[in-house]
Amino acid sequence: MRLSYVRELDEYPTGARRMKILAMAVLAILIGSYEGQIAPVVPLLLKDLHMTLATYGAMSGAAAVAGAIASILGGRLTDRLGRVRLLVPLMMLTAVCCFAMTLVHSPRDLLLARILLAFVDGVAMASTAPLVRDFSPRLGRAQAFGFWTWGPVGANFLAAAIAGWTLPIFNDSWRSQFVIMGCFSLVISLVIAVNIADLSPELRARIQHTEQAATQVVDLSEPARLRSLFARRNIWAHVVGISLWLVLYLTLSLFGPTMLVQSLGISTAQASSIMAAFWSLNLITLIITGRLSDRTQLRKPFSLGGTIAAVLVTAYLAVVLGQEGVSTGTLILVGALLGGSLGVAYAPWMANYSEDAEDADPRLQGTAWGLFGFLTKGIAVIGLLVIPYVVKVTNWQTWLFIALGCLILFIPAIVMFNGPWRRTARTPVAVALGEAEG
Repeated sequence: MRLSYVRELDEYPTGARRMKILAMAVLAILIGSYEGQIAPVVPLLLKDLHMTLATYGAMSGAAAVAGAIASILGGRLTDRLGRVRLLVPLMMLTAVCCFAMTLVHSPRDLLLARILLAFVDGVAMASTAPLVRDFSPRLGRAQAFGFWTWGPVGANFLAAAIAGWTLPIFNDSWRSQFVIMGCFSLVISLVIAVNIADLSPELRARIQHTEQAATQVVDLSEPARLRSLFARRNIWAHVVGISLWLVLYLTLSLFGPTMLVQSLGISTAQASSIMAAFWSLNLITLIITGRLSDRTQLRKPFSLGGTIAAVLVTAYLAVVLGQEGVSTGTLILVGALLGGSLGVAYAPWMANYSEDAEDADPRLQGTAWGLFGFLTKGIAVIGLLVIPYVVKVTNWQTWLFIALGCLILFIPAIVMFNGPWRRTARTPVAVALGEAEG
């Protein structure tokens, strides 16, 4: 029996209709990421709940573990049940979880509420990357994933902007932010429910090269098997490689301003300016490079070039952290270059990973992206637990060199990905398909 809110398409949508559905998937990841943003009210929470920063860190780690488990579970469910059937009701449930946050009166209450929200949100958001794959042909996939990445990054700005505007209105009540989150999320969930659609299982089983041209690569009479995905060397290269790459990315996401303040003795405002430059150029290069990657239908050269540039900039930053008197202008430039370099590498990698998983079995996109979500949150947990300890024993410079080493190890993994290094024929994707069949 088909649920009323689930609209399955039997023909691949084109033009504005496809772009509208794709926009709904991007909007979903933005809202899902916004619901998890608690940073703007942490100082108020610590004071009101009489909680230490260490206790809050442990709670964040526990919530991240719940989110990691939810991501891999949600990935499997979205392949089995469909994207929209899972996404729409769970997005509405996350809105309810936001309202439930207003009932928190102790650290224990906060722990339970954060774990519940992280789990529900993790299962829900596992559908968004597969939806982007479903509604982005290979000719435009890197740019589509570039926009998808705007969700987690844009949520930081959205949460900070709304808190800065509304907290004074509500007398600095942290509960006000969760009421706003809940209302905002509920309204947007209804908008998404009305406008989003799912592909039929037959269409999800195809590889879509352009809006009109597709390739049927699997026998629909046979069930999708995990072995077809995880028996491939290139998939494991993606999994291990991006885990190493994420060490630096999540270090900057979780501790960027703290690292700069503690290592260089600059103000919090200066550190914020440096990180703003990092995120600004990162967002720009995600889209520009995604577009270039799609026009050339090349993924690996962009991932390699961006990573090498990031290695050089990170090495310079690691050396600078041990010096005194570095100008704020220099640090802003270094931050921007590092963010831009990582953006160059990331969107093409996402397209490459999606296409390599697609070559194994297009029906396992949710499983592949659920694994990615598990890795992202898993590395975040490790970061929350390990980074403060390493820095306490040594210093930030030592940790940055460790992250640099992990980034360098991503480079040999790129060689193992499928896909061409240069433009050859008009159908470069066929090379990957041929390799996958071998």
